[in-house]
Amino acid sequence: MAINFDKALGVHQYTLGIRAKRAEVIASNIANADTPHYKARDVNFDKALQAATSRQGGLAMSRSDSRHFDLTALSQQNYGYRVPNQPDTGDGNTVDMQKEQSEFMKNALEYQMSLGFLDGKFSGMKKALRGN
Repeated sequence: MAINFDKALGVHQYTLGIRAKRAEVIASNIANADTPHYKARDVNFDKALQAATSRQGGLAMSRSDSRHFDLTALSQQNYGYRVPNQPDTGDGNTVDMQKEQSEFMKNALEYQMSLGFLDGKFSGMKKALRGN
């Protein structure tokens, strides 16, 4: 009897990759906080998760095996620009450092939570295989 990882791991296998990509985007925002005309970006998590779980998209990467991960969730179509909460300071930059740091910490906690869920799933599978 084969193990179906999609059923065993649920959405947690997808959330981990999306949260990792979101951390990169937020870190890029923080790094460019003083760059004139830089527009803060973010990953639309709901849209990315829906794309990953439905495995449908306009231009998907080709997969040689149906068991390969579908990376459409990490495509550029799930990125967007963050709506600024503060008025323009004159340089056209829309990065709000407090917002970015807050979102980065929130995303890091959610990433750790996803890792914890996956660890629990793998622990359960190991127990089932050992017969404990």
